[in-house]
Amino acid sequence: MFTLPLGDTARLRPLEPRHAQEFLAHIDRARPYVDPWIPWATFSTDLASATAVLQRYADKQAEDTARIYGIWLDGTLVGGVMFTRFDSTSGVCEVGCWLEAAGEGRGLVTRACRALIDWAFTERGMTRVEWWAAAGNTRSIEVARRLGMTRDGVLRQHSLYRGVRRDSEVWSVLSEEWSLAGKAAATGEAAAAEVSASDVKAELDRLMRTFLGAFANTGGSRPNLDVIREVFIPQGMIIANVGDEPVVYDIDSFIEPREKVLTDGTMTEFSEWEVAERTEIFGSIAHRFSEYRKSGILNGEPFEGEGRKTTQFIRTPDGWRLSSMAWDDV
Repeated sequence: MFTLPLGDTARLRPLEPRHAQEFLAHIDRARPYVDPWIPWATFSTDLASATAVLQRYADKQAEDTARIYGIWLDGTLVGGVMFTRFDSTSGVCEVGCWLEAAGEGRGLVTRACRALIDWAFTERGMTRVEWWAAAGNTRSIEVARRLGMTRDGVLRQHSLYRGVRRDSEVWSVLSEEWSLAGKAAATGEAAAAEVSASDVKAELDRLMRTFLGAFANTGGSRPNLDVIREVFIPQGMIIANVGDEPVVYDIDSFIEPREKVLTDGTMTEFSEWEVAERTEIFGSIAHRFSEYRKSGILNGEPFEGEGRKTTQFIRTPDGWRLSSMAWDDV
């Protein structure tokens, strides 16, 4: 068994059936973050099902068709990377990842995926490595960008999750592209700058994901709007610009009416997610332009919608926080 360092206290190594108990505990922590994007996480709900997931990958590794690896930080399993498909005959494979909150903002997934891609090209002679991501999974898409991948296209309404069809983006990198640019980007001063910038970007992604996830009440779950107070500075401002005049909220006045309709049965099966974003970071301030979609059931009638948000962030002594947000539904 190999162990590959990913940093001072982080390690990458095979994730095997013998790790099932540890894997289950990790998935229980990670479930709110990975369940919308990693379907097999939904199936790891007890020791037997967690063992079955890892055994399935062990069997596929024996067949040379897939592999799975865990990321340990300070001795605790916090995430992993995998070859979800590995076809040595065609020379095409697919890489995926997942991570719980404790591992975020350190560049662990990016470094682990680089190791897998480098192995696939240099040791196994693969021609193409793919990356598939739900269109709303901005964090996954950002990893693809940092890996130097190219977006090949979007498969519209490709996947079904809890009654909602979602678009899937397909990204890829070719062996010749990797040899020219991929490994160079992972070395020297350019890589150090990238890791630093990517750490900030990962934290801003996490804040936005937490904000949007606060409203979800799908599958009978309760929304957790209290986390909005955690991701915003206390003086934060939220502006709805969807009518004739803008409506300006402070944090409390924004939360109260939304918490009511999301918990009294007025609006059920609600979720919203980013489908595109552009984030710019300037030292201790940043802003983000987002396109998002939403769906749910309002007064018994299914609905879907979309809109745009602009969000401002500032770095505080307690870390990055949202300072203001404005949105417009279209």
